[in-house]
Amino acid sequence: MMVFAFYLFAISVLVAGFMVVISRNPVHSVLWLILAFLSAAGLFVLQGAEFVAMLLIIVYVGAVAVLFLFVVMMLDVDFAALKGELARYLPLGLLIAVVMMAQLGIAFGAWESAPGAAAARSVPIVENTLNTHALGGVLYDRYFLAFQLAGLILLVAMIGAILLTLRHRKDIKRQDVLQQMWRDPKKAMRMTNPKPGQGL
Repeated sequence: MMVFAFYLFAISVLVAGFMVVISRNPVHSVLWLILAFLSAAGLFVLQGAEFVAMLLIIVYVGAVAVLFLFVVMMLDVDFAALKGELARYLPLGLLIAVVMMAQLGIAFGAWESAPGAAAARSVPIVENTLNTHALGGVLYDRYFLAFQLAGLILLVAMIGAILLTLRHRKDIKRQDVLQQMWRDPKKAMRMTNPKPGQGL
């Protein structure tokens, strides 16, 4: 049963990834991407990495893929024009892909593992401990400082992205909450008694 589930998830990942690339409808591409993420999560569960599988479902399927889906469905994008631009720059893209593949081939061809790398990556396995508990113990014990620094870097990057994309437009009427709270009711409302046929 485990072998059958492995081949089922593996074939599903390959087919979904292929359909993401060749689908003409961007919405269908995002849906195929979600299927690829779910199948990859199934493979992680089979390998005993439940925490990574849940991260894949919660973060990528629940946030990233759904965000892609909303953006594609809500934006009025002319995909025919985008495909025309893609065909225009296809030779340059293929050239860059060939150069990158050559660089990766050279890098992996000269790859040598350090003598103490395996020992440095080894983590003591505690008996009768779940995968999630063991991973949390490693992150918040051995690599606590690196984990917190990574979170701080992501926070700074998020603040920087907000500041770079923030634009103050003068032609938009904005709400001043403090001015609304501090206003005098006597000045905000005026009682009138207009006569018949007379406007305010």
